[in-house]
Order: sequence, then C-alpha cells, then structure tokens
Amino acid sequence: MWGGDFAQFGYAPVSHMNAQTQRFSVAGPVGNLEALLDVPSASDPLGTALIAHPHPLFGGTMDNKVVQTVARAFVQSGWRALRFNFRGVGASQGIYDEGRGELEDLLAVAAAYAAGGRLALAGFSFGAFVAVAAADRLATQRTIDHLVLVGAAASRFDLPPVPSALKPRTLLVHGEQDDTVPLGAVMDWARPQNLPVTVVPGCGHFFHGQLPLLRNIVVGAIAAHGVASGA
Repeated sequence: MWGGDFAQFGYAPVSHMNAQTQRFSVAGPVGNLEALLDVPSASDPLGTALIAHPHPLFGGTMDNKVVQTVARAFVQSGWRALRFNFRGVGASQGIYDEGRGELEDLLAVAAAYAAGGRLALAGFSFGAFVAVAAADRLATQRTIDHLVLVGAAASRFDLPPVPSALKPRTLLVHGEQDDTVPLGAVMDWARPQNLPVTVVPGCGHFFHGQLPLLRNIVVGAIAAHGVASGA
C-alpha cells in the first residue's frame, strides 16, 4: 500500500483553470463526481480525453499540475479534456476504495460523456494505474485512440498490461530521478510488454520545472500516434 504523508507526496492542488473551463457534476456509481471540461477554441474536438488524478489520500485532485498539463496538451492537440475528482475528493461523493471504486468512477464518466466518438485515456501516478485498468476493461468494447501514463504507480499497485492493440498508441513517461515510484519498477512492468518508456533526465515524480517539456512530449506523441483505424 501507499505510504507517507501529504507533504511527502506533494499533491497539493493548484488552480490554473482557464476562463473557458466548464465545471459540472457527473452521476457516479456512489454519488455525484465533480468534473472540469476544457475544449479547443479553434475547431471541433477530435474526441474526448479523460485524465485521472493522483492518489486521493495524499492530496491528489483534478487540479494537480501534472493533470492540468496533460489536459492542456490534449486541448492543444484538438481534443476535449475532461478531468474529474474521484469519489471522496473535493465535492465528489463517496469514500476512497483502493482503486476498485475509482476505476468504476472513470468508467461511469466515460459512459456518460464519452460514449460516442473518439476516446483517449490518461492518468498521473495512481491515476495512471486507474487509466490502464480502464483501458484493459474497455479494450474489448471500443477503440481507444491514445493512452498516456505519467509517473505510473507500478511499484504501488498491480498494473495490468496495456492491451496489445493499444501499445502503438501508448505514451509512458517517467522521471529518471523519481523517488516516489522508482524508474526501475516502471521498467520491470514495461519490459515484458516491449512497451517503450520515455525517460525525462534529472526529473522527479512531479516534473518540477519540467511541465512545459512534459506538455510538449504529450503533444508530440498525440500527433505521432495519430488516430486508430476503425474507430
């Protein structure tokens, strides 16, 4: 299980929302879930990207700066970006459920706001664990165009493998000097899958000072991976 305290993990929320951000509630499995939606201003969205936040018990929220950075990358790439608070976080109802209920939360948001059209999944840390679990669940039901996993909590949770068809459209990013989730743990998870890992040299878990670079990496991967055929 996850250990440490709020200050150690540094998941203090920040509020850098833009003027167009829409705040609303989604009906979740155990009550309403607080959500934020950003949309590209210049074109019709290519699809909807759902971005999952870090660990709820250590200050993780949809306002986390890494989550916001990934959301901005998707918006810059022409996608809607939908962030939401897991059960028990902020105004979201319910209590923490060790990843099981949080997976159901993400699936409920996907069913309510991304039932049609193209879908991308992303997450940071604990959120990456939930995102890849959702990809594993949804892969047999629909096409997922992109999977973005940042600081994936491979040393903390039992991440399922990325569905084979989704591997070419998966971005796995990790900091070289991550002392919350060691890079070695991510390599051990990725190696049997032949899943490439993008390593940011000298970077820690929270990408301090490297958020513009992270945004550019995500934007570049979205452009390079294109969209899935048959979606």
